[in-house]
Amino acid sequence: MICFANFVGSTLVSCHFLFEGGTSVVNIARSQRDVNRCRPLQTWTINTAFQQRRTRQKFMMAADSAMTNGGENILSESDDDILSPDDLSEVLAAGTKESHDKAENSPFVKDFLRGRIKRELFKLGTAALYYVYLAIEEEIEKNKDHPMFAPLYFPSELYRRDALAKDLEYLYGEDWESKISCSAATQPYVDRIHEVGREDPVLLVAHAWTRYMGDLSGGQILKKVAQRALKLPPTGEGLNFYHFEGIHSPTAFKRLYRSRMNELEVDAETKERLLDEANLAFKFNLDVFTELQEIGKGIKEEVQDTGFPAHGDMGGDISKCPYYAAKMAVSGNTMYACQFAKMLLRQPTVQVVLATWVAAIAGLAAWYLT
Repeated sequence: MICFANFVGSTLVSCHFLFEGGTSVVNIARSQRDVNRCRPLQTWTINTAFQQRRTRQKFMMAADSAMTNGGENILSESDDDILSPDDLSEVLAAGTKESHDKAENSPFVKDFLRGRIKRELFKLGTAALYYVYLAIEEEIEKNKDHPMFAPLYFPSELYRRDALAKDLEYLYGEDWESKISCSAATQPYVDRIHEVGREDPVLLVAHAWTRYMGDLSGGQILKKVAQRALKLPPTGEGLNFYHFEGIHSPTAFKRLYRSRMNELEVDAETKERLLDEANLAFKFNLDVFTELQEIGKGIKEEVQDTGFPAHGDMGGDISKCPYYAAKMAVSGNTMYACQFAKMLLRQPTVQVVLATWVAAIAGLAAWYLT
């Protein structure tokens, strides 16, 4: 989603600039190259048949072992994890598709993907993300021992608050906390997260799934778009939000996370409530996108790749630009030819070169005359 935010490629997985929802992708088969790439969690193939609970428990034990043992030998007998349409991750993915599509096709997200993102909007989006993650991670900490959330507790791998704080310091300066505020569209989202954490912690699963799985999916595409469009440093300043230091393979980790979700003891009614909450999270996200789009209408177009006014101190007069004068001189315009010559003579480097040539010619002439 946002700081940006965090949707493209072969699987444009979510509205992940500001608030990205995770999309579950079922892979019928994985190539050996993909298997080698998914370390430290060596990959397992996802098939479409129903699975026995004992097989899933074996998978869970192997996956947990991989997390602590450097990813060695995840499944010694079989590398298959079988998903059922009734699994929670699949219910959420299918049930939020319409909401996902609406967010993904919002004008703000489309502009972002095309690289038409204004720096001020990027800053506001990053601030919105900060407040959302501050709320989510505060409530996760309060409910980390809850039986319905404990299996999904991955603070060192997933938490984004500190990364967003670094980005805000880069974007706003050391006093960034005094320069940001929770926007009108972001506040209801934050309030709902706190309400859920306080009164119905089970629903935190929907908010965590919507955000974190999106950050690990389309958010990685948005990172590249933002870096190019805003000319951000290649060293990552301003984009820490998208960098998960504790996760070596996003694909493998997402599988682990989904498997943990699918092991939760949830009945049909609870799944329905989680689905409603995930769709509500998408609605909050879309509201923030709409707010940013409206704010953007009042911001003038920015020149992202320069740090000085166009044509320097020439007052916007293009006729004073040396490049323009040179172009006109080449075209045969004598007035611009003279102007271009005068401009060249005013350049210190040109003056030094010219003086050197004059001295050389004068010396040669004196030698010849004597």
